[in-house]
Amino acid sequence: MRKSADRRAAETRGRDGERRAAWWLWLNGWKILDRRVRTPAGEVDLVVRRGTIVAFVEVKTRASARALDFAIDERRLARVAAAAEVLMPTYAGPGDDIRVDVILIAPGTPPRHIENAWMG
Repeated sequence: MRKSADRRAAETRGRDGERRAAWWLWLNGWKILDRRVRTPAGEVDLVVRRGTIVAFVEVKTRASARALDFAIDERRLARVAAAAEVLMPTYAGPGDDIRVDVILIAPGTPPRHIENAWMG
């Protein structure tokens, strides 16, 4: 029973982080195209656009800024990139630049935006 409560708390923290990341992106000139998009290849937390850039964004929320250093790895980025590939025809058009970004969220710190995190 305890594990499910921990999982629910983590899910709530993750959703709050995604909302915070979307708000931060919007304040910085990005249009939020979609949230929590699932594909057979994986899930993308946010799909955003600014000008001709379409970014598929992975959001990682941790309880401390120190824990963010280990929040993202190549396997997770590869899954987001695979999902982005499936979603590109829906969100991007000819001439758009496509990339996978990461936003790291921790209490008491501004969001850390890593642009073009996946170069696979």
